[in-house]
Amino acid sequence: MKNVVLLGATGSIGSSTLNVLRQNKEIFTLKVIALQQNLDIALEIVNEFSPEHVFISNKNINTDHPIFSSGSKIVTCLEELKLVIQNPAIEIVISAISGFAGLQSSYWAIEAGKTTLIANKESIVSAGDILIPLAAQTNAKIIPVDSEHNAIYQCLMGEKDTSAISTILITASGGPFRRLSMQELETVSLEDALQHPTWQMGSKITIDSATLMNKCLELIEACYLFNLPESRIDVVTHPQSIIHSMVTYQDGSTIAQLSNPSMEVPIANALGMGDRLPIKFTALDFSALSLTFEPIPAGREAIFEMAREVCRQKGSLGAIFNAANEKAVQAFLYNEITFINIYEVVERTFNHFSCSKVTTIEDVFDYDRQARIQAEKVI
Repeated sequence: MKNVVLLGATGSIGSSTLNVLRQNKEIFTLKVIALQQNLDIALEIVNEFSPEHVFISNKNINTDHPIFSSGSKIVTCLEELKLVIQNPAIEIVISAISGFAGLQSSYWAIEAGKTTLIANKESIVSAGDILIPLAAQTNAKIIPVDSEHNAIYQCLMGEKDTSAISTILITASGGPFRRLSMQELETVSLEDALQHPTWQMGSKITIDSATLMNKCLELIEACYLFNLPESRIDVVTHPQSIIHSMVTYQDGSTIAQLSNPSMEVPIANALGMGDRLPIKFTALDFSALSLTFEPIPAGREAIFEMAREVCRQKGSLGAIFNAANEKAVQAFLYNEITFINIYEVVERTFNHFSCSKVTTIEDVFDYDRQARIQAEKVI
């Protein structure tokens, strides 16, 4: 049995992970869950999986809730969370906390040499200069859970290294606004932006998909995870979301990973670590399938150029780019700015800073803080 920590257990990725775990209970034991505040869902998880520890980050919670008498130890102190993550008995840590908030726990897992399943792309984008060398130092395995990066991971199986890769192609659904010009985006509503055509996700990543910032973050993440320059990574619109990524090799062969849009597929692959876990899935019907591709919608060039600049210079720029976007999306979700303003906030904040070297995780937190302050001024 492999002992598992699930960070972000009550979110979208957490829910999909639980579906995979419940189909493979003879292989995995869920020892720890972490969440922010959704105690009702957490109690359901506790009743089914009986984790030893439940970490709750929100200090202003109702301590009369039944979860406090459920039998699992309730943890609210970050130092205690660090101890349970780094417990030698823990083998796998699944980082599914949304946004930059997931960085600290991801760092602890990698620091302790754990097999770390990263669904939290913001950790790699913001702190890739710290996390990737740290993993090499501690022999931690970083396995991507994002459907695109897990697809690349699968396409690379059996390859000794990345030297044979010519290019990587990341696919994008295009979101709900792929047919709209930048001028037309000026009038879209929050409700419109939250209607993703192919994926059911949390609100933040759904907005990122609508702006295509999600693909910018994925481009940066791919540079770090697969140790490739941005010039060898491209993004293409694929509205059906069936092909999740492709790898073209120097001999002209292209390998693609296909599946219906379900996060359970990449999660199962990541948990299997080379073994194919049995899960319930809907098979592709190739006789009824039509796959199409389009260029990235016009007008979004500026955000992709910023992402490529992050890949070229790295350092503090990833944390700045991500923080600016998180603040802008938060402001949009709170109806403080319009959809089109997200691009402006990110660009103006990003251009305010120059690249600086980061040598510690504290440096990353500091640049994140500075960028959020600057983004707030722009907003």
